[in-house]
Amino acid sequence: MTSVEWLLPLLGLGYLSGSWLGALSVCRMAGVEDPRLAGSCNPGFSNVLRLHGRRLALATLLLDATKGMPALWLALWLGLAPWAQGMVGLAVLLGHSYPLWHRFRGGKAVASAFGVMLVLTPWVALCCALLWAVLAWRVRTAAVASLASAGLAPLVSVWLAPDYVIVVVAFTALVLARHMLNIRRLGRGDEQGL
Repeated sequence: MTSVEWLLPLLGLGYLSGSWLGALSVCRMAGVEDPRLAGSCNPGFSNVLRLHGRRLALATLLLDATKGMPALWLALWLGLAPWAQGMVGLAVLLGHSYPLWHRFRGGKAVASAFGVMLVLTPWVALCCALLWAVLAWRVRTAAVASLASAGLAPLVSVWLAPDYVIVVVAFTALVLARHMLNIRRLGRGDEQGL
């Protein structure tokens, strides 16, 4: 098979791995309430942090950030072009955001986007993570930190990963789309803090 022929199986692998929601596994193993039933009802790091504390939130972050990495490493190993690697990364994010087995009700894709970018554009990912951490600490609102770091990603990629700018723009567009409800709540001043 040529590298392009590997793209379709890798897209499937990316979607499948992305659709494993770390928050659900972590909360089930810990014997605590499903994060989709309380708080923001989002199966992600921030809601798990609010509901169940740092330990389970960090486990969620770790799982969501790393779950798509094997598919991306395969894409790199097979020599896929940056646009094709980006398609595999986007499949991971779509799996996380719209998992078939959970009636297409997934997370906001911030941790998964971080993991995807950590493989494809590591310096961009680290810059965005630093901004996220500073804003989350100062503003105490995960949505503000997530939106700002997502907005920064394409700008930083122009400088640090020019071959991946279009890919990073696609990731940013998905993350921003998944945060539309948060944007409305921020406008009304009733967004939940960390």
